[in-house]
Amino acid sequence: MVYSTRQVGAKNTLDYKVYIEEDGKPVSPFHDIPLYADKENNIFNMVVEIPRWTNAKLEITKEQPLNPIIQDTKKGKLRFVRNCFPHHGYIHNYGAFPQTWEDPNETHPETKAVGDNDPIDVLEIGESIAYTGQVKQVKVLGVMALLDEGETDWKVIAIDVNDPLAPKMNDIEDVEKYFPGLLRATNEWFRIYKIPDGKPENQFAFSGEAKNKKYALDIIRETNDAWKQLIAGKAVDSKGIALANSTLKDTPTYSAAIASEIPEASPKADAPIDKSIDKWFFISGSA
Repeated sequence: MVYSTRQVGAKNTLDYKVYIEEDGKPVSPFHDIPLYADKENNIFNMVVEIPRWTNAKLEITKEQPLNPIIQDTKKGKLRFVRNCFPHHGYIHNYGAFPQTWEDPNETHPETKAVGDNDPIDVLEIGESIAYTGQVKQVKVLGVMALLDEGETDWKVIAIDVNDPLAPKMNDIEDVEKYFPGLLRATNEWFRIYKIPDGKPENQFAFSGEAKNKKYALDIIRETNDAWKQLIAGKAVDSKGIALANSTLKDTPTYSAAIASEIPEASPKADAPIDKSIDKWFFISGSA
C-alpha cells in the first residue's frame, strides 16, 4: 500500500486539514489503515501527527468524515505546546496507531481510569524527523501510562523499522542502552508540558515506569479489540466518533462514495506563528 497526504488550507490556521490517501484515494487514518504492517513480526503502521521539535498540537480528528489530521483548538484558538526548558516542542515524532481506541466506557484494571476516547498514542524515537500524515512502519518497545485529567492515556514507545538502530532495539531496556536519558526526559516532558498553560503537573500510573514490550503489545491488542467493537457498531457509547470508512466493506459505516466527498488538495504556504510560541519556560523542580 502506498500512502500519501492531501493538504487543504495553510498550516497554523483553522482551515488546515491533512487527509491520508491510499493509492490516491482518501482513507481514514483512524479506521482504514491496517494496524499491522506485518502481524507475524509485530510490525505496526503508525500515523504521524506531530513531527519532533514542532509545537502545533495536531491530531486525527474524531468528528469529521474520514478523520483528517487538524490542529486542535481551545475556545476557538489554535493550540500549541510550550517550550519547557531544555525541551523544544514535542520531543518525539508523535502519532497514533490506526484501528485502536482507548474506550472511555471501560476502566483499566491497573490504572483505575477510563480510556481517553482516542486512538492509542505512539512516540517514535528514531533519528529522522517525520512529517504530518506520514505512515511509518514501527517496532514496539514499551509503553507508559499517563493519567490525564482522570483518563488513561497510553504512550507506546516505538522505533521506525528503517532506523539504523532498529535491528538492535527489541525491548524497553534497549531504549536506555542506546538512547540514554530518553525515558527520563519523556517522563519529565509529559509531567510538565501543560504547566505553562496554568494546568497542574500530569501524573503517571506505575510511578512513571515504562512497561516492557510484552505489556505494550497486550495494551495494543486490547485497544484494537475496542476499536473492532466501535467500528462494528457494538460500542456501549461511540461518543459521536465519525465511523465512515472507504475500504472496510463488511462494516455498517462503509461508504463507497465518501472518498469523492473529500475536498481536493489546496495546499497553501504555512501561516505565521505568534512569536510567543518560541518562548522558553523554566519550570522549577522539573529536573
